[in-house]
Amino acid sequence: MLKTLCIAVAVSFLLVTSSYAMTKDGCGGECATCHSLTIPEANGLVKKIGVSIDSVMLSPARGLFEMLFEKDGQKGILFMDFGKKHLIQGTVFDLEKLEPIAAHKNVLPKPKQMSTIDVKNIPAQLAVVMGNPKGTKKLYVFTDPDCPYCRKGHLELKKLASIDKDVAIYVMLFPLPMHPGAYDKSRTVLETKSLDLLDKAFDGKEVPKPTKESSKQAIDEIIMFASVNGISSTPTVVMPNGTVQSGMPDAETLKRMLEVK
Repeated sequence: MLKTLCIAVAVSFLLVTSSYAMTKDGCGGECATCHSLTIPEANGLVKKIGVSIDSVMLSPARGLFEMLFEKDGQKGILFMDFGKKHLIQGTVFDLEKLEPIAAHKNVLPKPKQMSTIDVKNIPAQLAVVMGNPKGTKKLYVFTDPDCPYCRKGHLELKKLASIDKDVAIYVMLFPLPMHPGAYDKSRTVLETKSLDLLDKAFDGKEVPKPTKESSKQAIDEIIMFASVNGISSTPTVVMPNGTVQSGMPDAETLKRMLEVK
């Protein structure tokens, strides 16, 4: 199975050993005495990705600043190393308890966790449909063209369409805040509903700029639906019975899953 998360589960604690933990010779005291990052400075450093930093704190993992960002009404966390050269996305886990830890945990919104969704409520009219549009098996995939796991998953969806001629794959374009270029790519694909442009977007190739205001409203509706239903990572798959699964199984596994009533 392809790994999940473009946003929610990166094992960031692996990054804080060795080089991150020892940013200065003899560093072993209070990190704040040697390292600081102001909110204006943080905003200057991340301006290329189009997010607004509201708060900066030292991460529970030594060697990292934890930054609370906001974009389009969504909040999340990004990390920056003490050298201010590397931006890191994901979640820091306590290795002993195997649970997420965050300096901003009290101000982060707690997503509504759902294991199933009523598929009748999915705005499928906003999807780009791969496979057989008249297929009796309906698979819904929330995906981001700039998410590396989604790009691998897109290849599996193309394989699935080739080995199962009775599946309709509803591609719900769900650009994440940390992928600033994904929003316009998603709009363009949705404006045309072109499978060729869909492939180009997931291949990392250039696509034309969006031209219609209606595509902005459509993508925002998908983002809102995902938020309300606890979908916060890509790729996320919703089976015909409404079962929600983070991550993308391979094509053969998906085919077997779709055969289960």
